[in-house]
Amino acid sequence: MRVCVNLVLLWNYIDRRSRAAHTGDVRSRLDELLPLAEENDGLVTASQARAIGILDSVLARLTQRGKLERVARGVYRIPYYPADRLSQYREAVLWVRSSHGPEDIALSHETALAVYGISDVNPSQVHITVPKGARLRRRRPKWIVIHRGDLARTDVTTHEGLPVTTVAKSVLHVVNETGRLGLARQAIKDARREGYIGAAEAKRLTRQLNEHHGGDGKMQVAKEHPTA
Repeated sequence: MRVCVNLVLLWNYIDRRSRAAHTGDVRSRLDELLPLAEENDGLVTASQARAIGILDSVLARLTQRGKLERVARGVYRIPYYPADRLSQYREAVLWVRSSHGPEDIALSHETALAVYGISDVNPSQVHITVPKGARLRRRRPKWIVIHRGDLARTDVTTHEGLPVTTVAKSVLHVVNETGRLGLARQAIKDARREGYIGAAEAKRLTRQLNEHHGGDGKMQVAKEHPTA
């Protein structure tokens, strides 16, 4: 009987040590993800995790334990990081780039205006432009709209750590896509006031809007169409 009791005690001891080691391993893995997450408002991708030696199975275990939240395929969030007004935009960028997605992308159209904080636009979806030949191998979340177009380097900048089309390109995107000249003019005015563009560029953009607006009230340029 004493031998049996000793075996039970030994097994319980080993089991506790094993669970403690497992918990410590999970905690250390999470600690390794923190620097990556801090750069993206608490977000991290599976690709970024694999690059530092953290397997998908570890991410799954962290998710099961409530240490991570899976917000989209290949994109995770550390729950205690507070979300801000740009979090969804960062999430969209990470979703497109994850799983070997294209790097040369930019938030665009109405979303770009929202990132700059110019005009009263409040899009319900996140618009993002990717190269024409880019292949996205995952099902697109309904709140993301993909536009295909090869942007010049001069058409893209970085704002608040996010890749975004320039004010000029964003305004023309909106006009070409929606024909909302009032919104475009408000964006130009706000961008000038906030110092994103100078007086000369504001005049040039206004002139382009006037040239694009035909006498019948319709746009005289071809529209771009979003894709899945």
